[in-house]
Amino acid sequence: MPFAVTALARQHDRGAFSCGAPALDDYLRRQAGQDVRRRVAACFVATDSAGRVAAYYTLAAASLPLTALPDGIVRRLPRYPAVPAARLGRLAVDQACQGQGLGAAMLADALDRTARSDIAAAAMVVDAKDHAAARFCAHHGFIALDDQPSVLFLPLATAQGAPRGDDSAGSPYSAGLAAGEAGDSGISQATSLCWAATPWSKVANLASWRRAN
Repeated sequence: MPFAVTALARQHDRGAFSCGAPALDDYLRRQAGQDVRRRVAACFVATDSAGRVAAYYTLAAASLPLTALPDGIVRRLPRYPAVPAARLGRLAVDQACQGQGLGAAMLADALDRTARSDIAAAAMVVDAKDHAAARFCAHHGFIALDDQPSVLFLPLATAQGAPRGDDSAGSPYSAGLAAGEAGDSGISQATSLCWAATPWSKVANLASWRRAN
C-alpha cells in the first residue's frame, strides 16, 4: 500500500486512528492540531490513498546539555553550555499498519526532515516512555544518556546514505514514544538515511513507499 508523508492538515482523517496506546490516539485526535497552530510542535502524518492516517510523528525544538554527552562527541562540538537538538516527541503507527516497517520508515523521515532543515540541530533526542520504545530507538542507533537512560539521542552528523541489505531486529508494537517496527520493508531512495553503526537496511527499499514533501 502506498503512503504519502505530509504535514498534518484539517483534511486528514484522524478519527479512526488506533495504535494501541490511548494517549497517543487522543493526542492525534484532540491535541496535535492545537500544538501545530501554537507552534509548540510540528506533526507529520503518513496517509493512504483515501486520506486516512496510518502513522504520525511530532518534532519540536530541544537542547542537550553538553555535559550529558559522551566525551567522544563533546570533543567534536563547540564549548557551549548546550547544543541544539530536535525532539521526536511522539511516533505511532495504526494497528492495521503495524508489522510493515512503517514505524522505522517514519523515524527515517523524521531524521531526514530534521537534517535538511534550515534550522540547525546537532542531534535528535527522544524521551522513551517504556523499554520497548528504548529498544526501538537503540536498534536504530540512538545512544542513551548515562545519567538518564530513558533519554536517547542520535547525532545528525552521522546520517549517511542508506546501505542495501537485511537485518532482523526491531521493535514489536506501538507504545510510549516509539511506535514503529523494523519489519521486512522500509522507504524509497527519496528518504535514504543510515547511520554507520546502525542496521538500517530494513527501511531502505520499500517500493510502495511514496514521499510527499
